[in-house]
Amino acid sequence: MKIKHSKYKNTGLIFELLVKQIAADTLARKDSPAVKILKKYYTGNSSLVREFKLYELILKNKGISQAKADSILSTILEISRKIDRKAVKNQKYTLIKELKEYYNLDEFFSMKVRDYKGIAALYCLMEGQTVEDLVDPQTLINNRTTVLEHLTSQKQNQEKIKDSLVEEYSKYDKDLRMLTYKILLEKFNNAYKDFSPNQKQVLSRFITEGASENKLRDLVNEELQAVKVLIEKYTSRSSDDIIKIKLQEVVANITPIVKTKKATNNDLINLLQYYELINELETV
Repeated sequence: MKIKHSKYKNTGLIFELLVKQIAADTLARKDSPAVKILKKYYTGNSSLVREFKLYELILKNKGISQAKADSILSTILEISRKIDRKAVKNQKYTLIKELKEYYNLDEFFSMKVRDYKGIAALYCLMEGQTVEDLVDPQTLINNRTTVLEHLTSQKQNQEKIKDSLVEEYSKYDKDLRMLTYKILLEKFNNAYKDFSPNQKQVLSRFITEGASENKLRDLVNEELQAVKVLIEKYTSRSSDDIIKIKLQEVVANITPIVKTKKATNNDLINLLQYYELINELETV
């Protein structure tokens, strides 16, 4: 899936727009409700304020070194994962509701903000940390590129950014969803060009369909059943008693994942190995 930017949900953007609105109201010599709104929602220690401080790191740092930019972005995304998303969502809802009482939202959100691209890209990256579905890796790369270019004021190498994403997600090996990100980012059609059609299909299904733990478990069990049927077929056809016994042992070890457990990296690896065995049996 692709993450789409939402002006109405971007805490950093709303802050910048409130500041501009205060300036516009002041120049027009009228009281500015935006002052009250800004003080109400952007002070204290609420979840919304905690999220805004992550945008502040982007807004206040420009022209810095590549190493510092990488460190800042990694820190932002790490902290973002720990913020109470439900609380932030509720606070944004009441913020927008109050804004609507005083301003025309279409006009309010039509104001230009200097650092819009960087703020929007950071929003998409942070949203990508929380969604259940698999995020299009090119979307992650493009937004990471935009944020880093904002921070460093330098053109970024997307191949290096792709490699850094692979390295970052490799820290989460126990999470099968992260593994699928790595597979996507490495462009598995090229990286796994020697895989059999069955192996590529398994990878493809994990990427496109495995959006939740239950779906992943169901996919694994479905593939295990298909593998079991194929190996049983080759077992019955084999005229070599030793090979037949070995294949019977393999079939006996193919068991579905019970509903109380979730699919892991090992289950994916086992599936690929089963299909490698089937490929060899077909060749023989």
